[in-house]
Amino acid sequence: MIETIIPTFLSTVKDVLPIIVLLFFFQYVVLKKPVKNLKKAIVGFTYVVVGLSLFLIGLERALFPLGEVMATQLTAPGFISSSLDSVPSWTDYYWVYIFAAAIGLSTTIAEPSLIAVSIKAKEMSGGAIGSWGLRLAVAFGVALSIALGAFRIVTGTPLHYYMMVGYLVVIFQTFFAPKWLVPLAYDSGGVTTSTVTVPLVTALGLGLASTVPGRSVLIDGFGLIALASLFPMITVMGYAQLSGLLEKIRKKNSKEKF
Repeated sequence: MIETIIPTFLSTVKDVLPIIVLLFFFQYVVLKKPVKNLKKAIVGFTYVVVGLSLFLIGLERALFPLGEVMATQLTAPGFISSSLDSVPSWTDYYWVYIFAAAIGLSTTIAEPSLIAVSIKAKEMSGGAIGSWGLRLAVAFGVALSIALGAFRIVTGTPLHYYMMVGYLVVIFQTFFAPKWLVPLAYDSGGVTTSTVTVPLVTALGLGLASTVPGRSVLIDGFGLIALASLFPMITVMGYAQLSGLLEKIRKKNSKEKF
């Protein structure tokens, strides 16, 4: 374990050091002002290095192996088909799609970057945007995207078809969504692909591509993250558009009563 921790720690220091040098350079050379609470800043950078090191070790020892093992077990011929001699079709992999959707939903709900954005969105909108409403809309989009990505891997269909159609939908929605929501919807697509979601989703994609017959790890294994960034934009704008439509219907019904 020590042989793993020390190289990872030194590699993390090497990666973080340019950021630290850049910040101190601008603070002392460009702004020519001392760093406020220097001791706290140093302690904070130490926490960052230690936290990143432990996180990287956790990825290698737990998250990546777990995702690959689950993908291998869910695609095993004995699990997906009662007859080992028959060639499985895409419908036989329904547990893979369910697992992919569940992974996308749960990891997005727990994503720290999304939590931070949803809290700020609630504060800046004066409560018009609910924190949990935004998180659920984004999580539903990621769940749908990961399930669709698993379907793409199983069937071997090209990724660019999904991306082109998806972005056409985003462009179409942009013209009809509330203007104040569009930037937030676009940001929601980016914050989903962060510390919790990316490792598990990547491991799932690589595991599926390596176990499904006839699939290439390089061609089919990657691309889930791209879909996970795309679909939250669709679901967030769709959530707002649906809410606006329901509100119009409610107001119309209330007027008809009077």
